[in-house]
Amino acid sequence: MSNKLENISLVSLATVGSRILGLLRDILVFSIFGTTVINSAFQFAFTLPNLFRRLLGEGALTSAVVPLLSDELKNNDRKSLFDLFNKILTRTFITLLIIILVMIVLLILLRNNDGLPHRWHLGAEYGIVLLPYMALVCLAALFAAGLNVFNHFITPALTPIIFNFILIVSLGVFGCLFSETAEVRIWFLCAGVLIGGLAQAIITARAFQKKGWQPKFDLRFSKKISELLSLFLPGLAGAAIVQINILVSRVLAFSLDESAVSILYLASRLIELPLGIFAISVTTVLFPNLSLFASKKDFDGFAKEGAHGIRLILAITLPAALGLIVLRKPILTLLFDWGAFGSAEVSETASPLLIMAIGLPFYSWIILMTRKYHALKDMTTPVKLSFQNLILNVVLSLLLMHKFGVNGLATANTLALVCHSILMYWFLVKKRPEISRYIMPYQFLIILFAGCGMSVVTFLGWSFVSSVISSEKIAALICVITIIPLGMLTYFLSLNLLRFKEWEDLLELILTPLRKFKLF
Repeated sequence: MSNKLENISLVSLATVGSRILGLLRDILVFSIFGTTVINSAFQFAFTLPNLFRRLLGEGALTSAVVPLLSDELKNNDRKSLFDLFNKILTRTFITLLIIILVMIVLLILLRNNDGLPHRWHLGAEYGIVLLPYMALVCLAALFAAGLNVFNHFITPALTPIIFNFILIVSLGVFGCLFSETAEVRIWFLCAGVLIGGLAQAIITARAFQKKGWQPKFDLRFSKKISELLSLFLPGLAGAAIVQINILVSRVLAFSLDESAVSILYLASRLIELPLGIFAISVTTVLFPNLSLFASKKDFDGFAKEGAHGIRLILAITLPAALGLIVLRKPILTLLFDWGAFGSAEVSETASPLLIMAIGLPFYSWIILMTRKYHALKDMTTPVKLSFQNLILNVVLSLLLMHKFGVNGLATANTLALVCHSILMYWFLVKKRPEISRYIMPYQFLIILFAGCGMSVVTFLGWSFVSSVISSEKIAALICVITIIPLGMLTYFLSLNLLRFKEWEDLLELILTPLRKFKLF
């Protein structure tokens, strides 16, 4: 198997571990806090550093840095790469400090505003404490970008596992041992976030140091910094629009009632499970290759690599979306129906989860399309399309939220995603017509047909199990351990019989982790 597929497989495996621990963390959080105002305020506050993490750490900055560092390594040597990296790191660190100070001042003003409901005051308090996490995780993401240039993907993929483990220990062990009230336990969770962020930054920095990097405070001017800004600023605008979009949805949900933010967060977390395990893993590994093809002006290779990636992504995210739609209630029941999160909360979360699951394949499409634009050093087109998506989402949210509540917000997000993905592909094909030659629409029909077959099997299986077993928890357990594997088997056999082009690659992605751990 190629090194590329092995990297994707190992990153996916590490991401599986991270997502499993993330689910355990969320199960713990929701069993202790439910969908109460404390949980909603924490999720709202945690949105702020996460937005900047995605904005600077995992978004525009990473997309601009990887092509530049790749060029530096190809045209010069490692010393030149590390010199450029130190210039970028210094400027990033200073920028993050300024942003944190400004945000703390704004949150203090929000906390002291007596005209707002209590949940806004709580959100501001938690936000002030959590903001340093933004700097730590952004720096970790910058080190991860440097490691990716050397085709080192596993360490950055492992750090979220450590982060989630620290949160679980902080809340589940220390929080439960040393406090009895939710009001105190939430501060143990906040402490875990800061310690976990620090661990991520230290681990990735040490891994990059082993490649030969030595830290140096460097504010000297460089033409490469000017080139970085020319790539970064338009990308920053586009990423900012995307993150503002998320923030607007969270603010609107927070204004609805005390539970809406928690419900939307939980639904989005289940959507992020297949998205993070595979779609982001594939994109992370393919991005340096796409950048290299674009740098060499090999646009046929660029188109083939991109088409290969999107088929791999959709081959996983489409059945994942269909599985969440059909089996959303048993999955929610088994995973989250504990403690303060009961059957009523399961029912409240099931509907927005269904709506958001429809958008999962489109979201994965957008992630890869965005990286294709960035590999071509086109930062302006994604900005324009992201702005249009923001306007559409805000308009649809305001139209739907008052009548349909949290379901209206989920519907607005999904409709905006569909429109965004179509426009992203349309303009990319206009820019590089070669892309349309390698799409192979009939391969997507194979994925859809196999996914529909899987959906029929899982629907009939769940209908039978739920009709003969009265206990919801036991029925949900049987569903997860028997019906889901049966549905997956049906899906992959269908792909094989229909001769899906990436069938062997998918099989290798599954078997490689088993071989690594001598399980196969």
